[in-house]
Amino acid sequence: MNTFIPHPLLGGGIWQTIIGSQFSGRVKITPKKNSHTLPLDVDAKCILFEIEAADKNKPVILLTHGMGGCSESGYIKRIGGKLAAQGYGVFLVNQRGSGPGMGLSSSLWNGGSSQDLEKMVDFVLQRHSYLLVIGFSLSGNILLKYLGEGRSIPSGLIGALAVNPPVDLRVASHIISTHPSCWLFNRYYMRLIGNQARALKKNFPNAMNPGVDLSSIWNFDASYTAPAAGYKDVDDYYDRCSSRHYLKNIETVTAILCSLDDPFVPPEVFENVSMNSNVSLYQPYGGGHMGYISKHLTPHGDRRWMDYALLEWIRGICGRQMV
Repeated sequence: MNTFIPHPLLGGGIWQTIIGSQFSGRVKITPKKNSHTLPLDVDAKCILFEIEAADKNKPVILLTHGMGGCSESGYIKRIGGKLAAQGYGVFLVNQRGSGPGMGLSSSLWNGGSSQDLEKMVDFVLQRHSYLLVIGFSLSGNILLKYLGEGRSIPSGLIGALAVNPPVDLRVASHIISTHPSCWLFNRYYMRLIGNQARALKKNFPNAMNPGVDLSSIWNFDASYTAPAAGYKDVDDYYDRCSSRHYLKNIETVTAILCSLDDPFVPPEVFENVSMNSNVSLYQPYGGGHMGYISKHLTPHGDRRWMDYALLEWIRGICGRQMV
């Protein structure tokens, strides 16, 4: 991946994160999407949107959103459009309880929902020969856990990319929930999760209520995520679902993109972590959490370096596959 140089007016990780998330950027094309409803469990379904490939020789791309997001998140729509313009088929995920899937499941997704991802991957590979998976933020953690926790990975999954994954959930949750510089992010995420919680409670009144404590990510995980998912407590959830424990087992060609100034994922979480030789870690000096607003225009005519880096990574994987 080429070097990232941040925009001079957005040099810090906080501002990169805010601008990157709150100003979604232009979606130059809005391709037609087909809707798929995928059963995940008893009383659990998710919605996948498919953009059909113009070039059937290219692998399809599965895009999985971050916490509070969905298939309508700005970065998902923007990158999906750019991929479609280059002929790729694209699947846009809505994790359980998210986006158009709000109210379709009796529980919400969490940072360990790798069984859901397994079903999504299998669903896509039943229809297409080759697949690349890109996981953003919390879904990046899920993707790495999925790849490294010991299941049989389908041969059709030829590459994976995790963008700013919180590989240590305890550290990320603590920072977002307690650091004064992150109060705005905590409030933003909890507002989005609150929408999901209300839809769940309305349609599944007998299910465990996710809205008991929406004051912070940590308190939400302690009051809902851990018990609803069957973990002993919040520490058990963080320990068992943090993907840093699984990186040494990943045999699929995998890349991790995570800036050194990510407000939630400090570079220290990657120190002393054993990684398989198939895993490559890219750590630009700037970019924040999924911001990457560049000083220079990219070949796509905007300053969204993250999009450019992802498409270049995909092109590289495809080139390697064709050799």
